[in-house]
Amino acid sequence: MPPAAPTWDPAQYLRHAGHRARPFADLLARVPGLPGEPPRIADLGCGPGNVTALLADRWPTARITGYDNAPEMLDRARADHEGPTPGGGRLDFAPADARTWTPGEPHDLIVSNATLQWVPGHVERFADWVAGLKPGGVLAFQVPGNFDAPSHRLMRVLADAPRRRDRLAGTLRHADAVLGPAAYHERLTALGCTADVWETTYLHLLQGEDPVLDWVMGTGLRPVLTALAGDPEAREDFLAEYRQALREAYPAGPHGTLFPFRRIFAVARRESR
Repeated sequence: MPPAAPTWDPAQYLRHAGHRARPFADLLARVPGLPGEPPRIADLGCGPGNVTALLADRWPTARITGYDNAPEMLDRARADHEGPTPGGGRLDFAPADARTWTPGEPHDLIVSNATLQWVPGHVERFADWVAGLKPGGVLAFQVPGNFDAPSHRLMRVLADAPRRRDRLAGTLRHADAVLGPAAYHERLTALGCTADVWETTYLHLLQGEDPVLDWVMGTGLRPVLTALAGDPEAREDFLAEYRQALREAYPAGPHGTLFPFRRIFAVARRESR
């Protein structure tokens, strides 16, 4: 039986909202002008909607829909951000799964922020998404590229311990959850797009006690927390061991805890002719 889909905690995710939003802002900065006015925009994996709202700042008249398959995230997004935008556009949210979602109308921009790593085989979805763009439209996304970092490697090692292996088998992603920049570039140009692909390693300076654990509890650790939700003792046992391992891998310094985080970005423009 495959592992249960992770449950999400919007409040936990938003605890590091400033750091998490920066890559999305950097991605949008490389998106060229869109062909339509007002533009039609989709955000795949919108989460609690805080970065989806940034799309309305860049394109004030846009009709924007954020899609997510986590009810907890959609509830928070609707409560905080849904409705008319100050520039005359509209921001809505709807349930959808990136594994199957296909544009129902031509779009000017399809964007995804730190979501596709959760979608096995997501590169096979690119053709449908590019086909759903208007000529001159854009597919833009960023994904974590840090699956070999201590934060994720230690998580996998602990999940594979004999006393946990059966319960946690298949819950965690590995380095093949995403492709490298060159592979993304090849896939996108093969679809007739002009592609701009790059990578960046952010050095996040985190504050507070065990801040790296606090970070991953909002994202990468969700499958483990979901699998152990019915066994508080096993959950606390895992967290205690993982907490100590993270303290050693990411020691606190005089100004905070430095957390390097590699991300991969792609902006692909469909040919206008």
